[in-house]
Amino acid sequence: MDHVKVERLGPFPRVSKPVFITSSILIVGFIIFGVLFTETAGALFSFLQGFITDKFGWLFILLMNVALALCVYLAMSRYGDIRLGLQTEAPQYSLFSWIGMLFSAGVGIGLIYWGTAEPLYHFMAPPLGEPSSVETAKQAINLTFLHWGLHAWALYAFVALSLAYFHYRRGLPLSIRSTLYPLLGKKIFGRWGHAVDILAVFGTMFGVVTSLGLGVMQINSGLEKLFGTPNSLTVQIALIAFITVLAVISVLMGLDKGIKRLSDINIGLTAILLGFMVILGPTLFIFDSFLENVGNYLSVFVPLGLWGEAYEGQENWQSSWTIFYWA
Repeated sequence: MDHVKVERLGPFPRVSKPVFITSSILIVGFIIFGVLFTETAGALFSFLQGFITDKFGWLFILLMNVALALCVYLAMSRYGDIRLGLQTEAPQYSLFSWIGMLFSAGVGIGLIYWGTAEPLYHFMAPPLGEPSSVETAKQAINLTFLHWGLHAWALYAFVALSLAYFHYRRGLPLSIRSTLYPLLGKKIFGRWGHAVDILAVFGTMFGVVTSLGLGVMQINSGLEKLFGTPNSLTVQIALIAFITVLAVISVLMGLDKGIKRLSDINIGLTAILLGFMVILGPTLFIFDSFLENVGNYLSVFVPLGLWGEAYEGQENWQSSWTIFYWA
């Protein structure tokens, strides 16, 4: 079977040279544009974000629900028995480690902060209803479950399943281009494949930058509150550099010594934090409210998942929250 031409760049893993060079040029170009023309870049990006979320918000909502429906179908149908590896292979890591890596690499940094901050924000400034009421409190939890629950994970799972199937079962490169093999055939090994991977790298870069930027702002605020560290751009740049160095070291060390080890530590600390909150917090209320919140979420699962702010609510509320998350 054909393979994408790759080369080793120094100590780094083998990469596709056309994809690496083109993506690097585009990313560096955007960085230079943002640094030299900050106000223009801010206005342009805000306009593009607003235009996309306002005009195509319905499409994002539709795609998220389609992804969720497909994941449920694949899990419940006969296709759910297909191994993402050889038929005789056992899972490479324990369930604990897999969960740790999924949360740490997926939603960890955001969930720790926004898991608390988001429902409080929706409680005080809801899209529907009066602020700070019992009904608004229930709505706030439902919205938080929507943003961090099944719909969000379905999109992760949809991409992961596609990559895993075509790489481990079909022997194709572990890249986004391989998921389009049924449509493009061997064209994925040429310019069409390069274009797909370049767009994937470019899109991933924006996603990582957004998560990292929000996460660093949260860390800086925490350091300011606890230790009086200045909440400034200089501190945030230093934090970004520090986190980036740790991430690079983790990747170069590989899954076992890097990402897996850090993820195991993260999930262990998270379990300790959760236990601390349950034991020393309002324990009975935590259990009661958790069960009720799950029930409330399930009762509005379909209408909330398809809600498009067509008839009521604050104008463009979804653009700043739900559609922003999906994008």
